[in-house]
Amino acid sequence: MTSDFETQLRAVSLRVTRPRLAVLAALWDHPHVDTDTVIALVRADQPTVSHQAVYDVLRALTDAGLVRRIQPAGAVARYESRVGDNHHHVVCRSCGTIADVECAVGHAPCLTASDDHGFVVDEAEVVYWGTCPGCATARTAQ
Repeated sequence: MTSDFETQLRAVSLRVTRPRLAVLAALWDHPHVDTDTVIALVRADQPTVSHQAVYDVLRALTDAGLVRRIQPAGAVARYESRVGDNHHHVVCRSCGTIADVECAVGHAPCLTASDDHGFVVDEAEVVYWGTCPGCATARTAQ
């Protein structure tokens, strides 16, 4: 997998560094994680990496389009390595778990706004809110 990450970095003209590879690996294995979790995951493999280095890597990877930053209302920013499509997310109101959701029907139908006001729409952000199965079961058991 490391060679795939190296190829991705080079494709967007970013130098291949250990912190960048570690962040990409963390996000590949753990989608929708916050910055503190990314730092902990990276430090498990590279204990000397600073907070600032991880923040800088996340910003560079996001700017380069290798990582997507999402921030559901009232939550901290999360990061994922799934980019290049227009998927959406479902968020649990109780525990904050986030999962990917494909566009509802057809080829990115959410990009066809009922009134685009003259904008050229290239992305839509849809967040579904609800209760995850684990929290729903816990509520029922109470």
